[in-house]
Amino acid sequence: MKKMHTVDIIAKKRDGMILSEKELTFLINAYTAGEIPDYQMAAWLMAVYQKGMTDEETAILTLAMAKSGDMIDLTSIPGIKVDKHSTGGVADTTTLVLAPLVAATGVPVAKMSGRGLGFTGGTIDKLESIPGLNATLTKEEFISNLLKHNLAITGQTADIAPADGKIYALRDVTATIESIPLIASSIMSKKIAAGADKILLDVKVGNGAFMKKMADALKLAETMVRIGELVGRQTIAAITNMDEPLGEAVGNSLEVREAIGILSGRGSHSLKDVCVTLGSYMLVLAGAACSPAVGKKLLRELLDSGKGLNKFREFIKVQGGNDEIVANPLLLPQAGIKLTLVSKHKGFINQINAAQVGFTAMRLGAGREYKEQQIDLAAGIIMHCRVGDYVEIDQPLATIYTNDGNKLENAISMLRQSIVLGSDSVPIPPLIYGIVDINGFHQEPV
Repeated sequence: MKKMHTVDIIAKKRDGMILSEKELTFLINAYTAGEIPDYQMAAWLMAVYQKGMTDEETAILTLAMAKSGDMIDLTSIPGIKVDKHSTGGVADTTTLVLAPLVAATGVPVAKMSGRGLGFTGGTIDKLESIPGLNATLTKEEFISNLLKHNLAITGQTADIAPADGKIYALRDVTATIESIPLIASSIMSKKIAAGADKILLDVKVGNGAFMKKMADALKLAETMVRIGELVGRQTIAAITNMDEPLGEAVGNSLEVREAIGILSGRGSHSLKDVCVTLGSYMLVLAGAACSPAVGKKLLRELLDSGKGLNKFREFIKVQGGNDEIVANPLLLPQAGIKLTLVSKHKGFINQINAAQVGFTAMRLGAGREYKEQQIDLAAGIIMHCRVGDYVEIDQPLATIYTNDGNKLENAISMLRQSIVLGSDSVPIPPLIYGIVDINGFHQEPV
């Protein structure tokens, strides 16, 4: 058998040729084992960035990365297990609402989540703002909670798709982040290793998302859906708007509080509507609803009845958290400084720059500028306006929460810059642009 050489694989991709399963598997396994140096993997990543990959190559790469570490086996759990992944945004509190809401229907929700980096908040950080909650489950605890309660959320361990962790760190310093095959394989390898049968993707697009342009978001969604199909995981992607913050709260304990409000039947209509829509497709994937319309009706009934909130309380208690926060959110971390920003002018809100709001929250302490940075779980922003609203002079626009008074002046300036007023109203953009499944892109039914 001919011995494989990394340089030949690099050259083949440099010349735009298609790599075989053996070549891609060798590359990933050898790099994970430390047998291929960073400089050679960096060269290969740049070749992929320049020449791209076929769907079949990307699927093979995804599976090789998934199999580079532990593959969680959820076959002992009855029913169709569903996972959901968001590509990241601002005030994107969907998991905290969606997971218990869908689990309350009897559908097992197996979720591995990450921590925040930059202005996109991490689900694990949000959950760890709940006193006592354990968001680092063992594999046995994860499976047990899923079996008994239809819901388990845990942080991703280093044993899940370790090849992705190594490759992502290298992409970050070699200008190869913005590659659709590399982004898609990174996301899907972790989802596949986590063991769910079906996958729902929330692909954000807009100034507060990784994908700024609709064409790029659509291409990423289509690539991940095809990967899912090629590796035997039915996958659906929703393309959702991230030109303004999705919910009202930006920050960890603040977002937990908002999730409790929505599960109690209150809160942001935009966040609630997106959660219900995403959840309806999770139910369709799981076979628990014959159509998204039926799924939406069921989920709204669970919100109205309080069963979604009860499942959230149950989840908190099972994972060691203080479930009294559901009745008394003041038990969550509280900021020592609270300041409300009011409008200096009257007019229509023409724009709220989601990225700028997210960066402001990060500078207040709610997010990380580097991986090891400690965050302030109480810090953040509550938005009191949305695009299309009419505001009067002195009307509240947002409330800033922090424990560091030295950060206030800069935060006020940044937040004011993110909110643009005009004399005329502007069209209100859709929350969800459409759905991508194996048959392509189509508009989401109203």
